[in-house]
Amino acid sequence: MFGVPVRLSVAGRTDAGVHASGQVAHADIPATAVPRAYPRRRAAAEPEFAGLVRRLARFLPEDVRVRDIRRAPAGFDARFSALRRHYAYRLTTAPWGAEPLQSRFVTPWRRPLDLEAMSRASAGLLGLHDFAAFCRPRPGATTIRDLQRLDWERAGDLVTAHVTADAFCWSMVRSLVGAVLAVGEGRREPDWCAALLSASSRSSDFAAAPARGLTLLGVDYPPDAGLADRAEVTRDLRDLAPKPTEPPEPEA
Repeated sequence: MFGVPVRLSVAGRTDAGVHASGQVAHADIPATAVPRAYPRRRAAAEPEFAGLVRRLARFLPEDVRVRDIRRAPAGFDARFSALRRHYAYRLTTAPWGAEPLQSRFVTPWRRPLDLEAMSRASAGLLGLHDFAAFCRPRPGATTIRDLQRLDWERAGDLVTAHVTADAFCWSMVRSLVGAVLAVGEGRREPDWCAALLSASSRSSDFAAAPARGLTLLGVDYPPDAGLADRAEVTRDLRDLAPKPTEPPEPEA
């Protein structure tokens, strides 16, 4: 549509089978190519890229929809400017499994779950930690993340985990959910999850939860003036090691 190659950068990459209802992406388009996306006739009050949204709806597969397109502010990067990502993991404990209309987005779980124990286990994981035990390794990538929310709610047979962090490493959300489910089933004690944070590599003591229950709900960004600074901070590799202190002055 623009007549030039387009490369998308997305806020959060997901495993096969994981869903996203609030994904954000950006693409760098030459200024001279932008008018090619305009319709021949455009109402003055219509958003600049409303016509492009309609055209994409005709060409994209049915399981992908672009809901809005706009010019990005200076310094914006869909991935590195993000402050946090919000996920939900949904499962059902109904004996008949997931309802047909939910089957793509809800994981059946046929064993009873103790949500009180799961909440205690989740609380011990919150904060800035090295989540190596919960991440698939990637060369040169950090596993230090700030987990800001991990809590559970039940509505009848539907159990939902709400998970928020500044960023997630590969398979981290599904691994967190899988570990906490082991507690909910009574196979582990609640404090076992926090003890995993001392591991320096991915743990084999639990299985990641199935992909289809996970959905990326949304991404938060700072005000426009802070986008470039946020991207610079995100690109820096974090370190949990304490900073060296000055040696004490010798006594006289």
